[in-house]
Amino acid sequence: MRATDFEFRNRSWIITGIFILAFSVYSLGDQNLVLAVLAWLGRWSGLSPMAAVRTMFGLGAFLALLCALIRTWASAYLSARVVHDQRLHSSRLVADGPYRHVRNPLYLGSILLAFAFAPMTSRFGAPVLVVAITTFVWRLIEREERELLASQGQRFQEYCAAVPSLLPALTPRVPASGGSPKWLQGFAGEAMMWGFFVALGGFALTLSPRVYGVAMAFALLSSLVVKARLWRKPNAANAEPTA
Repeated sequence: MRATDFEFRNRSWIITGIFILAFSVYSLGDQNLVLAVLAWLGRWSGLSPMAAVRTMFGLGAFLALLCALIRTWASAYLSARVVHDQRLHSSRLVADGPYRHVRNPLYLGSILLAFAFAPMTSRFGAPVLVVAITTFVWRLIEREERELLASQGQRFQEYCAAVPSLLPALTPRVPASGGSPKWLQGFAGEAMMWGFFVALGGFALTLSPRVYGVAMAFALLSSLVVKARLWRKPNAANAEPTA
């Protein structure tokens, strides 16, 4: 089932709400996922408790890095305004950069981010986060691809037949269409994702809630600044897909 107009327009808020819901499970007295896993594994992990904790949180940071890299690569081929726009754009199909390997790299990054933050949630909050984000992202993809099929027709059908939706192909599946990446725009548009990586990486290294909190605050602030600058500029040319 595809997402509604309301869901697409408010996708950023809905994703934020899912994260808040997942973390709110702590209010029920639930245990952190990493501590619960370590208690279950016991001595079978082969690592000291501190090393095991840092390893598991470090895995989350690594997934956040993958998310930031993939989304930045994808955003570099799109207008940052389109990436964050509430409207669905379907007038043009992008087949450059990561879009030659996977149809929805931005949404792939969103799923990776859910897995990246899972170690920070509780044992029951983690599945809520991962399942809810993955389900919502799939609904968004269904909506976007239906619109693209309606506007692009056979061209988009051939693209879908060649390029996987969320599991990237190791080699390009379609020829490049001649687009050039705008890396500064890509990094600026995904500043929040890089902030999340710094926050999770800093916590994995220090296990300091203060380091984590400061980095998270910076990530959110940078996102607000970028979006404020985007909406001051004239409308960018349409590009696809969005995220």
